[in-house]
Amino acid sequence: MMALMVHLKTAAHLRGKGDRIAKVTFRGLSFYSRVAENCEEVAHFNEVFRWPIASRLDGNEMLEIQVYNYSKVFSNRLVGTFCMVLQKVAEEGHLELTDTLIDDNNTSIKTSVTIEIKYQSMDGTVGVWSDGEFLDVPDDRDGMFAFETDSLLSGQSHASGTSPGRSLQGSIPTFRKAGKGVFSAMKLGKIKSSKDDHKKGDEPAVLEMEAMRLAGPLDPDTISLASVTAVTTNVSNKRSKPDIKMEPGSGRPVDYQISITVIEARQLIGLNMDPVVCVEIGDEKKYTSMKESTNCPYYNEYFVFDFHVPPDVMFDKIIKISVIHSKNLLRSGTLVGNFKMDVGTVYSQPEHQFYHKWAIMSDPDDITAGCKGYVKCDIAVVGKGDNIKTPHKANETDEDDLEGNLLLPEGIPAERQWARFYVKIYRAEGLPKMNTTIMANVKKAFIGENRDLVDPYVQVHFAGQKGKTSVQKSSYEPIWNEQVVFTELFPPLCKRMKVQIRDSDKVNDVAIGTHFVDLRKISNEGDKGFLPTMGPAWANMYGSTRQYTLMDEHQDLNEGLGEGVSFRSRLLLSIAVEILDTTSPELMSSTEVQVEGVSNISESATGKIDEFFLFGSFLEATMIDRKIGDKAISFEITIGNYGNQIDGVSKPSSAKKKRKDGESEEEESELIQNSSEDEADEDADLVSVSSTPPMKPVVTDRNYFHLPYFEKKPCVYIKSWWQDQRRRLYNSNMMDKIADKLEEGLNDVQEIMKTEKAFPERRLRGVLEELSVGCSRFVILANKDVNQAGRTKLDRERLKSCMREMDSMGQQAKQIRTQVKKNTIREKLKLVQNFLQKLRFLADEPQHSIPDVFIWMMSNNKRIAYARIPSKDILYSIVDEETGKDCCKVKGVFLKLPGKKGFGPAGWTVQAKLELYLWLGLNKQRKDFLSGLPNGFEEIKSAKMGPGLHSVPPVSLLYNMKQVFQLRAHMYQARSLFAADNSGLSDPFARVFFSTHSQVTEVLSETLCPTWDQLLVFDDVELFGEASELRDDPPIIVVELYDQDTVGKAEFIGRTFAKPTIKMCEEYYGPPRFPPQLEYYQIYRGNCTAGELLAAFELLQIGQGGRADLPPLEGSTDSERGPILPVPLGIRPILSRYRIEVLFWGLRDLKRINLALVDRPRVDIECAGRGVQSVLIQNYKKNPNFSTLVKWFEVDLPENELLHPPLNIRVVDCRAFGRYILVGSHAVTSLRRFIYSAPDKTSNNWATAAKLMNGYMVLANGGSQPRSSPSLSSRTLSRPAGDIIVDLDAEHPVRKMDTVVKLDATSDAVVKVDMTEEESDKEKKKKKKKKKGGMEEDDETDERVLDWWSKYFASIETLKETLRAQDAAQAEAEEREDLEIAAEAADIKHDDLPLKGSKTKEKSKEKKSYKDKKKGQAADGSEKRPVKAKVDELMVYNKELEAEYGNFADWLHTFNLYRGKAGDDDEHALDDDRIVGRFKGSLCMYKLPLSEEVTREAGFDPNMGMFQSIPHNDPINVLVRVYVVRATDLHPADINGKADPYVVIKLGKSEVKDKENYISKQLNPVFGKSFDIEATFPMESMLTVSVYDWDLVGTDDLIGETKIDLENRFYSKYRATCGISSKYSVHGYNIWRDPMKPSQILGKLCKDGKIDGPHYGPGGKVKVANRIFLGATEMEDENGLKKQTEEHLALTVLNHWEEIPRVGWKLVPEHVETRPLLNPDKPGIEQGRIEMWVDMFPMDMPAPGPAIDISPRKPKRYELRVIIWNTDEVILEDDDYFTGEKSSDIFVRGWLKGQQEDKQDTDVHYHSLTGEGNFNWRFVYPFDYLMAEEKIVISKKESMFSWDETEYKIPPRLTLQVWDADHFSADDFLGAIELDLNRFPRGAKTAKQCSINMIRNEHELPTISIFKQKRVKGWWPFVARDENDEMELTGKVEAELHLVTAEEAEKSPVGLGRNEPDPLEKPNRPDTSLMWFLGPLKSIRYFIWHNYRWLILKVLGLVLLLLLLGLFLYSLPGYLVKKMLGV
Repeated sequence: MMALMVHLKTAAHLRGKGDRIAKVTFRGLSFYSRVAENCEEVAHFNEVFRWPIASRLDGNEMLEIQVYNYSKVFSNRLVGTFCMVLQKVAEEGHLELTDTLIDDNNTSIKTSVTIEIKYQSMDGTVGVWSDGEFLDVPDDRDGMFAFETDSLLSGQSHASGTSPGRSLQGSIPTFRKAGKGVFSAMKLGKIKSSKDDHKKGDEPAVLEMEAMRLAGPLDPDTISLASVTAVTTNVSNKRSKPDIKMEPGSGRPVDYQISITVIEARQLIGLNMDPVVCVEIGDEKKYTSMKESTNCPYYNEYFVFDFHVPPDVMFDKIIKISVIHSKNLLRSGTLVGNFKMDVGTVYSQPEHQFYHKWAIMSDPDDITAGCKGYVKCDIAVVGKGDNIKTPHKANETDEDDLEGNLLLPEGIPAERQWARFYVKIYRAEGLPKMNTTIMANVKKAFIGENRDLVDPYVQVHFAGQKGKTSVQKSSYEPIWNEQVVFTELFPPLCKRMKVQIRDSDKVNDVAIGTHFVDLRKISNEGDKGFLPTMGPAWANMYGSTRQYTLMDEHQDLNEGLGEGVSFRSRLLLSIAVEILDTTSPELMSSTEVQVEGVSNISESATGKIDEFFLFGSFLEATMIDRKIGDKAISFEITIGNYGNQIDGVSKPSSAKKKRKDGESEEEESELIQNSSEDEADEDADLVSVSSTPPMKPVVTDRNYFHLPYFEKKPCVYIKSWWQDQRRRLYNSNMMDKIADKLEEGLNDVQEIMKTEKAFPERRLRGVLEELSVGCSRFVILANKDVNQAGRTKLDRERLKSCMREMDSMGQQAKQIRTQVKKNTIREKLKLVQNFLQKLRFLADEPQHSIPDVFIWMMSNNKRIAYARIPSKDILYSIVDEETGKDCCKVKGVFLKLPGKKGFGPAGWTVQAKLELYLWLGLNKQRKDFLSGLPNGFEEIKSAKMGPGLHSVPPVSLLYNMKQVFQLRAHMYQARSLFAADNSGLSDPFARVFFSTHSQVTEVLSETLCPTWDQLLVFDDVELFGEASELRDDPPIIVVELYDQDTVGKAEFIGRTFAKPTIKMCEEYYGPPRFPPQLEYYQIYRGNCTAGELLAAFELLQIGQGGRADLPPLEGSTDSERGPILPVPLGIRPILSRYRIEVLFWGLRDLKRINLALVDRPRVDIECAGRGVQSVLIQNYKKNPNFSTLVKWFEVDLPENELLHPPLNIRVVDCRAFGRYILVGSHAVTSLRRFIYSAPDKTSNNWATAAKLMNGYMVLANGGSQPRSSPSLSSRTLSRPAGDIIVDLDAEHPVRKMDTVVKLDATSDAVVKVDMTEEESDKEKKKKKKKKKGGMEEDDETDERVLDWWSKYFASIETLKETLRAQDAAQAEAEEREDLEIAAEAADIKHDDLPLKGSKTKEKSKEKKSYKDKKKGQAADGSEKRPVKAKVDELMVYNKELEAEYGNFADWLHTFNLYRGKAGDDDEHALDDDRIVGRFKGSLCMYKLPLSEEVTREAGFDPNMGMFQSIPHNDPINVLVRVYVVRATDLHPADINGKADPYVVIKLGKSEVKDKENYISKQLNPVFGKSFDIEATFPMESMLTVSVYDWDLVGTDDLIGETKIDLENRFYSKYRATCGISSKYSVHGYNIWRDPMKPSQILGKLCKDGKIDGPHYGPGGKVKVANRIFLGATEMEDENGLKKQTEEHLALTVLNHWEEIPRVGWKLVPEHVETRPLLNPDKPGIEQGRIEMWVDMFPMDMPAPGPAIDISPRKPKRYELRVIIWNTDEVILEDDDYFTGEKSSDIFVRGWLKGQQEDKQDTDVHYHSLTGEGNFNWRFVYPFDYLMAEEKIVISKKESMFSWDETEYKIPPRLTLQVWDADHFSADDFLGAIELDLNRFPRGAKTAKQCSINMIRNEHELPTISIFKQKRVKGWWPFVARDENDEMELTGKVEAELHLVTAEEAEKSPVGLGRNEPDPLEKPNRPDTSLMWFLGPLKSIRYFIWHNYRWLILKVLGLVLLLLLLGLFLYSLPGYLVKKMLGV
């Protein structure tokens, strides 16, 4: 058996005397040694540990030994750790060594261990083998590791307890895969220092690095960016991290805009209705117009709602879309159905929107009814700063699939069921007084007794409905036992339910407290999920303070806005959901809210009541605001109402009785007065002490006071009684801790990536390792106390789902860990961040138990400031992981002002800072509640207590141990500070607080990036506690930055925290820890970042020798600065000489300063105290450019780029008499992007050029080298090396784009780019022949028909396809990656990864990257769709051109100049108002001396430095041609929800208003215009394109505008003057627009770039540099004649210019850009978008041709002729009066959608008895039609008051209806059919074949378009819906549709009906159809005989029989007589 044995002999050089214990860890399994008792210097352990191992020892694995100081009572303290890589052992099998340990700061300490290691392999030998041989051990049982628990009771070691290798589950020994073993040693409960995180790497390289760092002296320039992590990571366990963000985030109102487009409705239930859609958000309602007699109306109306409310309020608002039938002025109409969703659901969608989705209407009054129709709409919610991308959707056909595009978030089923939500409200406790005492006295006088002063009821809001319980009069402990029942679709589309206790009052009811229930947290939608359920559980409510005032300033808090500052009450409630069976008959079908009574629940249902003990100790109270410093101050701690002396609630009379049943609540008055008899059996007489004794504060400095808590620290303790539901909090604590750990790790990884340090992927692997370990630990621990009393269904279900989630998260983390590579780290980081969100979501426990703890600072019996601490954070548990993160620890707490007072500047300043120790737990577990305090104190008990009580908690602690320190704060510099003065700068100084001391740096005036370079020394700082503990855990340092003002007090800029590095007196001051390194600390102001501080802090202990022993301070070296100490040399960075060159180009858009215009500006550049000034601009108005372009200065900067100080740009205006006025300033915080790196001389060969060329691409798509392919043509291999062939043949019929790049040894390469679908004419002809019917061949291909719009629409199609293909490619890439990971599992060579992984990767990415490069061509999917005519395309960007080309800052950068104070807003969104102008220029910095070869280059101009070949900045005249295509989604500007937009173009002084061509009532106007403006750069270079709304009366309103900086475009190397098209043609729609031909442009580019070429060769070749391009050489002119040309070749090169080495840039193609329109009144919120492009032509060049015509396509006039021949099987409606005969008087009505007023009816076919009707009747509908958009264009006035006609575009749909005519009553509607003329089913040949399936299965049937077919005849069904909502067939119609153009209609006119010309013959109708009194006999025959013939025959027979009988009887007597008489 293989085994590893470690003989641990001794540990030496230990400090102090004590018990020691060691822990040895290998592969995640730890053994503890026995305790070595009372040893001093040396601990002899002498123990052997053995690990049997199942897989071979890998050289990468590690052994970790930790030595602890052992303690019976407290947790063990780590002395140090020894880690070693077992490489040597793996090779040699045996090793003996002695080595030192390192402590948590990675510093080696004197302590050492001596060990001997043996490794015995399987065969007893140790050989050398390859890395990956044995790694593939089947690894199923990966999840089980042995975990050590922290409480090792009385020295029982694991080794003695468990046999080695036995895991906790007691199963067979399981081991983890090699290479993973390091991490399980990390204890989860502890927080380790960030520096320690490197140790977690699982590859040796990191460890070697560590070893080097520990061995050699530290390079003083290595810097770690200690962002927040510097403070947040701790060494020992006595302190927890402070929260740096101060201001409450929620509760502040924000701007929101909700835009809703109602497009159309379908399948509305009801006959012949007039529907209106109503959109309602909150209380605002807006209606669409009414559409007549249709149940599929088309609206396309746009509504915008603006809100200014806090986010929580916004997201709870309900959006309600309802359809109303026949609403008019007099009647409100009847509701057809509605749809509800909350705003939060929309906001959480991708892009915050639903686009083109169908909302299902349901009827709230009849839940059995089912779907009432569909409304198609877009909904978007925009907050400030969100920008919404309008998705380019695939063509409309997909959207007609209703079920597939429902308006529902992902994962919600389409068929939602109705459900009942039962909210049971049982009772409440601890309510506050809600009446003033005066009122109470009045009441008492009248009623005679003192009643409780509150009349509570509960109100529940859910999904836009609210229900409330009854009012319980005068009760602090009301009992309701009622349930509120909501009926709502499930799952509901609103996330939160609001439960509010309100006080009923005569005047107005007020909220007492509010609780939100998040339905996502109390349900789970997975397969193993559960319906929402909760409780019965108590919900704690927080709000304003409890004393009642008439005007409560914090009333909002009670409504649930903002963070509650005090406990208000708690409410016992439960929630359950039941899905309804809507088919059951006894169901109530309405959705009204019901309130019913419920039975009471037992006392124990919410858990067993237990006694809790809360202890707190105030170790320090500093930074007390000076406003409250003059009165005595005390602190009060409350939990619930316990401990609240001022405004708790007086005890209810029934409490004593209740206490006996174990219910104990609000008893504080008794507790405080110590009068409770029931407590005798508890701790004798334990009185709660909830507040500290009042004490006068002492002055710290000008702004702050502190309380003199020196050696005596006051304590408080409170006993309280709560239901024992700790398990909930424990589970949530465990998850929170895992999440904290994860967040910290992720911050580290991001920090490593940001500072570009090595191996971020290893750190991420470590983080994932920790995560998976933590998850498996959770699964083991969480499953406890399962049968505790009071566990609810939610507890059980949540536990199950949390365990499942955590388990799967652990598995995923393991899996992802194996996939983390250098190149995948970013995407994996995103995945892991999702884990973090999920963890935080899971950790939030929806059922409360113990209320939060509040700490109030009291002055003069008034509450001043507070802090709120969740009780779970300080809850104690014996299991370390379950303990709250602040329990048993000292926490720095900052107090803040309550409610709205805490917003803004008041919220940034600290009211007080406390160092506070808290412990909360069961009274029974109280014994070690002091364990976490710093050691060295004695307890002082209260004097009142009897002598015998030793279990009583102390009222104060007396520290008799104190240490004296000196703190040195090295304040080097700060950057990116907040502008606090009107000049846009600040006069910053920093104030450093440590304990009760504070000092300030000097004030540096007028800068945002001060370099103080100052050392602050704090002498004699006294800290209390043991020295060793202080070393591990010093208090935090607070640094606050202020802006000095001459008048008034300094203004707060920001705050940050830091931890000092500590040196005890016996330690050596030297590397690696000293001198400390400078670190960056993030500065916060409120919640937003406000800069960074570069500083270092060290805390040095002063021993017996006094200060003389400390490292010496250098004296003041700076004579001017007086006694200011600079930062000493070892700490300040190492400097070297840099030269900074500045390109001064010009100044733009300078605003007035103090009402005076800027006339003679100058720019000053300053960096690190050195700088340069530009020349003066003599006359800013005439020419704002500088005459001298380049200047430089030299400066000493740190070697480390991260430490570079910012560079300041200031613009001053030189006035008369030598006065200077600051115009504005800009700070360039990071100079890194301006650092010059010498060009690579070798990049002439193509291999490296390919790298460069892709360098730009790589950023875009994650690394794409074109893949090599075997299909290299042989001819290319014979070429001389170094030439590259780019073949753009047009002959290949290949549809795919193939990029072939072969880079072989000779660097010979071929790039073959096949253009798409460009067939030669021959092939086209062949195709035409092949096409059978010839019907599909569209006449669009005709050149004459094509116009610019054909090109535009084709390009948009391509864009959509590209987007679709990208999605597909992404999916494909993900699949690839999974395969790759599988492949990698078998192959572990990390180093040659790029070779292995990239091939597969590239294939998937290649498609996409190539698309990006050549978006202009439809490359993909072309096999699938029929070949469409080849239209030359342009590039449609769905963003601004600037975004695509990096703002055109390729060499000319724009720096915004700021002035004025920075806004107080959360984001710096208001900064736009502070911009006072722009400086254009650039920077270049490089280390001196520069290499010679740069300056030796030919044509090097020394005056221009690094800025060679830059154009002149003299004024230049330019013709600017602006093309405006169209605008979309404009913000409505008129009351009717529309706008009348027109375009205004401004450039400098010229302005073009296109007012007379406004487009009426249109939010998506097509402008199609071009405007020419002449301008002179640089004076006029900012182009503004605005869209205004035309108004008849009053001024026109601005809808939105966009600004384009033309100058940057003009000079850019991307050549953005005139886009380069993909094809060259000299006539037609694709005419070349640039005055320079492609060959001229190419020649100029080659000349400017100093490259060889172009050389045109025979056979269509051109050579540029060393690349050869191939292409066509002929071109057709207007007359179709072919002639030779080089233009195609030149254009090919231009389109591939970015591939040319060294000088290649991607040239801007012919394009249309989409720019957002913004309105200065609504900053940050898009008001629509405009599609446009700009061409610029210098006036000194030949003039360009006329502008191309992009005027909107005129709709084509058509005439649709519909002949109704016959009907059949029409249902019969009428009964005949006389005969009861069923018949119908049939007529057919028809219209084109949108033209209802033009409806036409046939004549009536009376008395059809069979449903057959004959008409031969013609309808004629003229209409205007836009072929490209497939829409009919209608112009009509909206109402009689409209000024002008409005243009509507609607889909062409023909509606035919069949009716039954009535003379006196209204006609009856029988049925209808609607045909979409572009795609409708072919009619049936005969009436028999015509069935309802033609409509039901419309999607499956083949469809035809009347625009292609021109003439169609057939039978179509009429349908209507019956009462059960089913479609039924109500008739059939035989019709003929004939479409003619207007010209054809003129040539062959026809008459309406049966009139001339071209009359139709009269129908041959059966005669019966005449009135029956005209031919009575005939009709009698027909009617009566036909129907009643048998009846008539029977009657006749009967009559004959009767006649016979009568005659018989009649003649009988006479006959008898005859017979008798015998006559």
